[in-house]
Amino acid sequence: MKICEAEGLTKHYPAFTLDGVSFALESGRIVGFIGRNGAGKSTTLGAMLGFVHPDAGKARFFGLDFDGSESEIKQRIGYVAGGVDYYPTKKLKTITSVTKSFYKNWNDAAYNEYVKMFALDENKTPAQLSAGMKVKYSLALALSHRAELLILDEPTSGLDPVSRDDLLDVFMSLSDRGVTIFFSTHITTDLDKCADDIVYIKNGRIIAQDKLKSFTDGYRLLELTDDAASALGGVLIGLKRSKEGHSAIIRTSDTAAAQAIGVSPQICGLEDIMVHIEKE
Repeated sequence: MKICEAEGLTKHYPAFTLDGVSFALESGRIVGFIGRNGAGKSTTLGAMLGFVHPDAGKARFFGLDFDGSESEIKQRIGYVAGGVDYYPTKKLKTITSVTKSFYKNWNDAAYNEYVKMFALDENKTPAQLSAGMKVKYSLALALSHRAELLILDEPTSGLDPVSRDDLLDVFMSLSDRGVTIFFSTHITTDLDKCADDIVYIKNGRIIAQDKLKSFTDGYRLLELTDDAASALGGVLIGLKRSKEGHSAIIRTSDTAAAQAIGVSPQICGLEDIMVHIEKE
């Protein structure tokens, strides 16, 4: 079931255009929204949620158009941005007391469950929390009104590797409970650990939407000499210098051409693919 759809979202700025962005999210999946910094991830999320007014296109959640059902939709989704700042000297329990008044489906039992799960101390203030704990607090608030969809903008950015890994475990636990998670990131190793699907944006355009494994299975990594790089010519994607000479990726369907000249294609990860695609 499609839980969220973007249809032709377009926004023109003097130096950047979000160009007809369209994709759909299936219920219960963890979906990584990838692209380098400045590719349009945050603009897309802003356009979907009304923070940015698109010049064209629309977003639909749970079969409802956002423009006509914003209040109802926001009761059913949770949004967390990396680096969210709360009143730094207010206790968490005070912030929570104010926040829960906005949600008709707020569930104290669920909130207490997440406070325990995330090891949050409600008597602390945001100023006393690490970056990772601030994100976990934001998640606790987002989930305590029984959000069916979480939209997260760079939630792991700035976190240390251990905190990032802990957060990914949380995402997988939430997915097991049926929560759909859509999070933007340029840290591709996070997606290798937990994502089911990816949506890839480059220069304001969606260039791929696929299951993560299907996407990575579609490419192979090559280490090349100058002569091999010249011989393979147009089938190479993102040729770049490497320690051993050159590297590039190639579509799996084209690997016979590499094997014919004695080059052995290697399995590659999402980061390898993204690095080379961005060279194009």
